[in-house]
Amino acid sequence: MKLPRKWIAVLLTMFTCAGMACAADENLKAATDAAQQWLALVDAGQYDQSWDQASSPFKEKVTKEQWRSTMSSGRAPLGKMESRQFKDGQYETSLPGAPAGKYFVIQYRTKFANSGPMIETITPMLDKDGTWRVAGYYMRPDKE
Repeated sequence: MKLPRKWIAVLLTMFTCAGMACAADENLKAATDAAQQWLALVDAGQYDQSWDQASSPFKEKVTKEQWRSTMSSGRAPLGKMESRQFKDGQYETSLPGAPAGKYFVIQYRTKFANSGPMIETITPMLDKDGTWRVAGYYMRPDKE
């Protein structure tokens, strides 16, 4: 049976889109895995190791000593992480103050032992070597 050309085009489009969705899912999984592994270091108070595992633009903007100091004064007082739930994630190719690239901006609702609910925003990026690494990390109180 011979398919009309328009059906071949439709089928090719469907398979191509399915492939792109699959690639996007793989990137999201890799980015989320990188974020979770990095957060495990931060949760354990291993701030130097989290800096070592961060993206090259992150390390260019923040020294290891600055990172350790910021996390020791800002994150450590919150206490142990008690729960973390995925809130939102979005793919971006440009972010304010960051080089063009491939990013996922991921938000979690997080509860720490010594604070009210927080929103953690962690931004993995596809680094120069093709590995997803964290390029940004921010926390704010959860007002929702």
